[in-house]
Amino acid sequence: MTRRRCCVLAVTLAGSAVVATAPAAAAATATATAAHGAQAGGARLRREAEWLLREGGYVNVAILLRDGSERIEASAGPGDLRTGQPMPRGGALRAGSATKAFVATVVLQLVAERRLSLTDSVDRWLPGLVAGNGNDGRRVSVRNLLGHTSGLHNYSNELGDTAADFERLRFRHTGPAELVAAALRFPPSFPPAAPDDPAPNWEYSNTNYVLAGMIIERITGRHWAEEVRARVLRPLGLTGTHAPGDDPTLPAPYAHSYHRFPDRDQWVDTTVRTMSWADAAGELVTTHADLERFFTALLRGRLLPPAHLALMRETVPMPPDFEQVMPGVRCGLGLMRQPLPCGGYRWGHGGDVEGSKIRVGVTEHGRRGVVIVANGTYTDDEHGLRAEVAVQQLTDRLLCPEGSARR
Repeated sequence: MTRRRCCVLAVTLAGSAVVATAPAAAAATATATAAHGAQAGGARLRREAEWLLREGGYVNVAILLRDGSERIEASAGPGDLRTGQPMPRGGALRAGSATKAFVATVVLQLVAERRLSLTDSVDRWLPGLVAGNGNDGRRVSVRNLLGHTSGLHNYSNELGDTAADFERLRFRHTGPAELVAAALRFPPSFPPAAPDDPAPNWEYSNTNYVLAGMIIERITGRHWAEEVRARVLRPLGLTGTHAPGDDPTLPAPYAHSYHRFPDRDQWVDTTVRTMSWADAAGELVTTHADLERFFTALLRGRLLPPAHLALMRETVPMPPDFEQVMPGVRCGLGLMRQPLPCGGYRWGHGGDVEGSKIRVGVTEHGRRGVVIVANGTYTDDEHGLRAEVAVQQLTDRLLCPEGSARR
């Protein structure tokens, strides 16, 4: 999730590293054959990381692949252009819009507890907030927010895409009310969709999830991040994930992120920056392992009752610009679904911030999962399209290894 809509990518091949991990009990009893298999799998994944580095033009790439109980990690490129240090194992990263899946999960848990309904209007919980310039919170439902069918303007479009814009907001606190107010200066793009519309108007808007976070707080009396921690992070033991608030730093270890802004001819290190402008739409800091464990647990039914997970997986078509790079993609409530070339689907939610791209894919029943983080992005669409296609191709290859059947 960029502050605008879609960030893009870039450059250079340096060193690479790979590590294979497995649960301690399994490791204690591993045979030489299994160890050799993990080593071979790690070498293959390292080659894939190096391919993505070249094909997408990134600065550095890190991949986590899980098949059953085995997890393999590989990386390529320098984790820090200044020092040349390699990519760290298990480093912290900014989740970007993958945060939305965590927030949607909490909303659907509240629905399961009958504390709100997907048909509730925004105005019921935030009376009078969404109003003016044709915006009407009485007509926008919670479902519209989670599924991006509200028509509400994306405030991120107004934050700018130059290095000067980035520096202006880099350490500035921005509260949710300010973000919503920025969106409401514009009329909606279209009327909110009806719940039974099979092909509604659709437009990605971070405003939707900022409002969802505000509704969580209104219902529970606690900040959305507190609810995510209590309802998702603690039960799953995701100790590497947190909402940083105004803290602009990442906990060590981490790889640096870089962006090439249109008004700069050199890389800008974007690692240190506040994410308060993203709020419930994209503030979380996390790790590869935590992202994979969260999405796997979600799709295996550990976080939601079956009926409410089914609601989350009800999808609608997405516009042609998404289809261009993600053929067959459909949007659910905090999840996106894409067909796999080997049959079935992959589920997940990616994220983009200036300098970094995160993509997550988990097969339908959680048998196999992949998390890709690629740092080194551009603003221009030409680089972005090529780099995104490379990530999508690699995700499919990793989830559909040669000879694989439906998963």
